[in-house]
Amino acid sequence: MLQNTGKLAGYTIFITGASRGIGKAIALKAARDGANVVIAAKTADPHPKLPGTIYTAAAEIEAAGGKALPCIVDVRDEKQINDAVEQAVEKFGGIDILVNNASAINLTGTLETPMKKIDLMLGINLRGTYLTSKLCIPHLLKSKNPHILNLSPPLNLNPIWFKNHTAYTMAKYGMSMCVLGMAEEFKGSIAVNALWPKTAIQTAAMDMLGGSGIDKQCRKVEIVADAAYAIFKQPTSFTGQFVIDEDILRKEGIRDFDVYAVEPGHPLLPDFFLDQQPEDLARQMKEHGATPAFKSGKTSTDSASTGPVSDMFNIIRGVLSPDIVKTTQGVYRFDLSGDHAGVWYIDLKNDAGSAGSGEPPVKADVIMTLDSSDFIKMFEGKLKPTMAFMSGKLKIKGDMGLAIKLEKMMAMMKSKL
Repeated sequence: MLQNTGKLAGYTIFITGASRGIGKAIALKAARDGANVVIAAKTADPHPKLPGTIYTAAAEIEAAGGKALPCIVDVRDEKQINDAVEQAVEKFGGIDILVNNASAINLTGTLETPMKKIDLMLGINLRGTYLTSKLCIPHLLKSKNPHILNLSPPLNLNPIWFKNHTAYTMAKYGMSMCVLGMAEEFKGSIAVNALWPKTAIQTAAMDMLGGSGIDKQCRKVEIVADAAYAIFKQPTSFTGQFVIDEDILRKEGIRDFDVYAVEPGHPLLPDFFLDQQPEDLARQMKEHGATPAFKSGKTSTDSASTGPVSDMFNIIRGVLSPDIVKTTQGVYRFDLSGDHAGVWYIDLKNDAGSAGSGEPPVKADVIMTLDSSDFIKMFEGKLKPTMAFMSGKLKIKGDMGLAIKLEKMMAMMKSKL
């Protein structure tokens, strides 16, 4: 692993999303040099599913030898960022390094992605990065060796990285475009670079996307922290670079990368946006014991991409409207068995509505379990949900009133069939 040199002693580092994961790992690496760390993150109270808060992270940073300033910051909120920047300058005398680490991810297709998810990703990834940079730059310009580091990928314009999750790719590439533009704008004054891992990194997000068994295909967050540390040591002339963690560490003389592996010797999963295609990533996950929670576009089950259920959902999407959403206000999940088994959803609560395969984007109000052939009959108007329920063909968990409301949408579909 890359050894600390004391280079960052007394430096002030402003890190978004530093209460856990990669952000906290970078904070702890800097703290071992005696750096001042501003923890700009949302989690002030313990999260039911995610570890750490800004206060527990601050305690770890202080224990590692640094000084910490925990700040409650949602990077979509200009006032919260500005307040944190002012507190940092007042407490530590300035800002030397900004790490734009906060990020949101939602790997769904265009029709399956609610606008609130798009707004979230664009708001945090793109706008949050731009805004935090804008507010920190006046102070960075006063530093002897200022850096902005965005945790974002190289701009790989292969359409394969857009087709399955256009919104996420646009939001993440927005962070990288900030690097492209700001590096040129502030050339000679501030080093602006991006950092991306060569392999999957074990974080809460990866556990969610990769499912059980993914951890042994990952490296630890410490490899990204070491790579960030190597970048911070560079002069401001090192700018506009899209750095891959393993590449820069090799230049630093690191040869043993097994020390970063969760399970040394186990095959590792390449990260997104590099050369390997998403279909291969999903296949590789499964080969080595993981169950990917995201879909790669060409799914392994024909029923998710072709067949009568998929055709029916194409029709369903065609009749969705704000009026239906307004009058229904329900999210439905369908657990289908039989010839075309699978999980599907209809969101009639958010935005203009959405429908597709997989888990719904928010918690379902109603879960309907039935055979895929009966599902088709219901939406063709040949089988009413109430009759299916009474005959035992349909099991309903949740709000029965919403189940009845769904019949109204089914009636609207008759003209489409």
